[in-house]
Amino acid sequence: MKTIIKTPLITEKNTNLAESGVYVFEVGLDASKPEIKQAVEAGFSVKVMGVRTVICRNDMKYSKFGLTKPKKWKKAFVKLADGQKLSLFEGA
Repeated sequence: MKTIIKTPLITEKNTNLAESGVYVFEVGLDASKPEIKQAVEAGFSVKVMGVRTVICRNDMKYSKFGLTKPKKWKKAFVKLADGQKLSLFEGA
């Protein structure tokens, strides 16, 4: 089974975005924008206006075997309709 939403990303920058109705999640690499939109709407009972995605990668690390390959991961910026909030991000 495919994992759509893995974890919410709660940082200082993302908390400032949440004030304007944009929430950030770590999602699976193979998740598409319509799938992310459906998962957020079904999981949190909100109306999603738009989804933006970014593929990120970690830095290369040194180990006793040499350089390690950086891991890729994907994050999604989800914009909600006006007046809607996610209680998951409140009080963080």
